[in-house]
Amino acid sequence: MSAITVYRARKIITLNPMQPEATHIAVRDGRILSVGSLERVGEWGAFELDERFADQVLMPGLVEGHCHLKEGSMWDLPYLGWFDRRDPQGNVWPGLRSMEAVVARLSEVDSQMKAAGRGGAEPLIAWGFDPIYFGGERMTVEHLDRAGRTRPIVIGHANGHLMNVNSAMLKLAEITRDSEVEGVVRFEGGARGGELTGELQEPAAMFLVLKKIGSAGLLGPMTEAGVRSFARLACMQGVTTAADLANKLGENDCAVLESVTADDACRVRILPAFQAFHGTHGAAQGAEHVRGLMARNTDRLRYGLVKMMLDGSIQGFSARLRWPGHFNGAANGIWVMAPSQYEADFETYHRAGLTIHTHTNGDEASLAAIDAIERVLVRAPRPDHRHTLQHGQMIDAPMFRRMAALGLPANLFANHLWYWGDQHYEMTMGPDRAHRLDACASALAAGVPLAIHSDAPVTPLGPLFTAWCAVNRVTPKGRVLGERERLTVLQALHAITLGPAWTLKLDHEIGSIECGKRADFCVLEDDPLAVDPATLKDLRVRGTVLSGRVFQA
Repeated sequence: MSAITVYRARKIITLNPMQPEATHIAVRDGRILSVGSLERVGEWGAFELDERFADQVLMPGLVEGHCHLKEGSMWDLPYLGWFDRRDPQGNVWPGLRSMEAVVARLSEVDSQMKAAGRGGAEPLIAWGFDPIYFGGERMTVEHLDRAGRTRPIVIGHANGHLMNVNSAMLKLAEITRDSEVEGVVRFEGGARGGELTGELQEPAAMFLVLKKIGSAGLLGPMTEAGVRSFARLACMQGVTTAADLANKLGENDCAVLESVTADDACRVRILPAFQAFHGTHGAAQGAEHVRGLMARNTDRLRYGLVKMMLDGSIQGFSARLRWPGHFNGAANGIWVMAPSQYEADFETYHRAGLTIHTHTNGDEASLAAIDAIERVLVRAPRPDHRHTLQHGQMIDAPMFRRMAALGLPANLFANHLWYWGDQHYEMTMGPDRAHRLDACASALAAGVPLAIHSDAPVTPLGPLFTAWCAVNRVTPKGRVLGERERLTVLQALHAITLGPAWTLKLDHEIGSIECGKRADFCVLEDDPLAVDPATLKDLRVRGTVLSGRVFQA
């Protein structure tokens, strides 16, 4: 029989309502054997007492139910975001607070590339840009041509749904004013009316560029270094399980994932979701591919999820909104996938027994998903399917009630309350709908299983920050958006542990500290249930335990 290790902690927050707190945990074979007092856990027989956590607080390993492994490799590219960001190595990248600062940064990178012998034909690719902070000013080819006229320049927006390119990249991608692909933006009126602005919205338009820049691009192949970097960052944030909700799951991607997760030094459990965004993969073939991969599942790597997508980004004005539309009068967004195609493909994956996570930002898109899923479930009932609506930022109480009746969980993008709350109030949704932004309390009141997420690298990976957003609902300008939609701290902790574990069909293994589950813990210096809720985001993470293996942050 394997040896038993008993860990003592200052406090153990179990998230198990039958036994909310404890002081000791017994672990054997990477699983939790017993939880309680030293006397209670000692009844299993001889053990080794480990007191390394004696002055610290343990809670279940945090579960990030919607992020992207690219958070680990995006830092190989220049960062152009508004907010300061910390990379997986702990370096802080300062935010850029004007369009001119963005152009200056690109010019600097261009000069550095030339000095390093990287000629003008090599694309300059950067990420994290978001023009919504610049008072409505949009970036155009005129800005980027000042940074470089001969070198192709590609800037990915923070939301991942838009990009800007310069004239050289438009030429390389063979995009002209006659291009009929939806999402290729043109100047309106004036002397330049009909000419290309260089802004490309959503996958169909962006693909024209991505197919030219290939492996050097924003959607380049997965690398072992990138996944290991992500795993380090996950450990720093107390995350033991992460769902990568958009993965091609090609031969190279799977080889990288299987190699990294086979290493005992891997610090995170990964659930990669097959991206079935556009109806172009062939749903039947995609379902067969994912089901075949499931035979290769291990503790640290779990195939079986499918990611689908209906609309775009609210702050990028490519999301689909119901009446009265965007507050600033912008045109409605883009159907990334036609609702009819979505319903047909959804049914194929559903009948194959897979769990489907659907991206819906605007309320029109959320309603379209609910309508389609309801019809599919009538034709093909399946108990406990756990198909999940992801982001769902504008879902209202009537939609939540329908979701509860259909067994649809919600994984809400609570970080928007801080990062774009003011912009949603002033520009995209207006005051009324902004107060129901990421309506966590309404979801729980309707009986909808709830998770919250970061969508890293759209916003930084950090479930405790996400919990802080859901508890405080405050914006950078000091607004409180929807005070009655605030979660309690305990509800928020549930939404970053058991909540996402439920959406991933792993609540029987992870998400709480109780007998039989994986020995996954987040190690904290402070007690989240004892601190001022306004300081929840500042809790200090000291490391993690993944299936009994201890890792320091």
